[in-house]
Amino acid sequence: MATPLTADALARALRDEGVVLSESGDWRTHNRNSRGAWGPVHGVMLHHTAGTDSRRLCREGTADLPGPLCIGLITKDGTVHLVGYGRTNHAGSGSTAVLEAVRAERAALPAPGPDAVDGNARFYGFEIENLGNGRDPYPAAQLAAVERLSAAICRAHDWSASSVIAHKEWMRRKIDPSFSMSGIRQRVAARLGSRPVSYEPFPGAAFFALGRRSPLITAVGERLVAEGCGRYSTGPGPVWTQADVLSYAAWQRGLGYVGKDADGTPGRTSWDKLRVPRA
Repeated sequence: MATPLTADALARALRDEGVVLSESGDWRTHNRNSRGAWGPVHGVMLHHTAGTDSRRLCREGTADLPGPLCIGLITKDGTVHLVGYGRTNHAGSGSTAVLEAVRAERAALPAPGPDAVDGNARFYGFEIENLGNGRDPYPAAQLAAVERLSAAICRAHDWSASSVIAHKEWMRRKIDPSFSMSGIRQRVAARLGSRPVSYEPFPGAAFFALGRRSPLITAVGERLVAEGCGRYSTGPGPVWTQADVLSYAAWQRGLGYVGKDADGTPGRTSWDKLRVPRA
């Protein structure tokens, strides 16, 4: 379970994983958030479009199902077209049992049960351009993009490959995407394991003085947001502010610290547990 990444943090994570992006206009603010919750998020859900030339459809939707219909569309050439960000009309209602299995990162998912949980609020959704008829191929570049984007989001939230699921695994009446999910999860797991992540060393408590400016402070804020501890009205940004103090204090309290041990100033033990990736 996690607070959704900011749009900028998502784009950065995808690019860091080698995903080729195409950004569609106001994708960062194009969403269905006014219709319900966005987050906490638990995983990545994959779909196929069952059609071609799908970018406009994914962005605008239909009269019966307004867009955006996903965060991004993965075309045959491996480009991820970002069309929206936040709550999107991609998942619909699905299985409580499946959601609980994803939250627990179980390797084996149960068969989907009754439609009872709002998946639009709980998953990052991506459409893969394919007819879905079993004969339309998924080119290597397209599957590589699916692997990379799934791994990027899992890496950002410290999730395993078990957090990547199919629409067909979420509800009974869907068949998408029309490829092996065990195969794609194996690829994601291999990618997550093949690139060791190094973390920023503790810079010392004195580094975190109000007004200090550093890219490291932005990275700290993004990790706090990913852990559900962000207390930002805007940001996070490169300057250490009272919002960062409040956010870090929430992280300390989540680790069980109280009183002066949860004062919002990083200490070595809480810092090591936060695991801020090295830039």
